Amino acid sequence: MKALIGTKIGMTQLLGEDGVATPVTLIKAGPCVVTQLKNHASDGYDAVQIGFGEAKRPSKSLAGHLKKAEATAKTLKEVRLSEPSQAKLGDKIDVSIFAVGDLVNVTGISKGKGFAGTVKRHNFTTGPKTHGSMNYRKPGSIGSMYPQKVFKGKKMAGRMGHQQVTVRNLKIALVDAENNLVAVKGAVPGPRRSQLMLVGGA
Repeated sequence: MKALIGTKIGMTQLLGEDGVATPVTLIKAGPCVVTQLKNHASDGYDAVQIGFGEAKRPSKSLAGHLKKAEATAKTLKEVRLSEPSQAKLGDKIDVSIFAVGDLVNVTGISKGKGFAGTVKRHNFTTGPKTHGSMNYRKPGSIGSMYPQKVFKGKKMAGRMGHQQVTVRNLKIALVDAENNLVAVKGAVPGPRRSQLMLVGGA
């Protein structure tokens, strides 16, 4: 199992020996601790739960849950597995599980952009600007007479962003085990200091 929880630091670039600049995102990942093991016999599926960070004032339920693993994690994430894991409760996981060239799937919450209209949110076409048109960025008609309602999921104005997004198969360009840093090629969702989940990809 290759999975870590981390914090986005920001974007920078790495210069190769040939002088080519590669845009990368720096992520401070781990160390994480295995807090729970699930198997097909007792839970119906195989999974590993890992914890990240340190809770200053954990609730009694969280403290009780983490007691067996002897951990004080603040954030818990679960990774489903295709087969039972060989990990044990309390095992530590750090960036050394990854290597340069590995592919990872990065999941995070995208930046919130507030209330947006249909042109910005759904790439609707604008109306004509000339001849006194008063319908430049309006959504226009949203349906006919029947069935006298608006179907759920209709593309309309509303809150944009702040959704879970997964970017798949990003290549790892740098692993710094001493400072718990991972650099992945390209951009990942979310603002700086947001939490990310890294899972080994195909």
